[in-house]
Amino acid sequence: MKAEASKDLDRIFAEGGHLITEALRKGAREAILRHKKEGFPIVVWRNGKTVWIPPEEIDDYLAAQDARR
Repeated sequence: MKAEASKDLDRIFAEGGHLITEALRKGAREAILRHKKEGFPIVVWRNGKTVWIPPEEIDDYLAAQDARR
């Protein structure tokens, strides 16, 4: 990567990093809700292990995530 491009990325993250983080959170939440709607589980990382969350428990998972922020 060119030094100039790297500086641009540094500036974007410094000035608008929270916007990028929010966009990623929104996209992940939409994907999780799509899994629920289609009846598919999601996989999350908890305490060093992968854990399958069945579709019927996704609302509880999202509520817990929201409470942590």
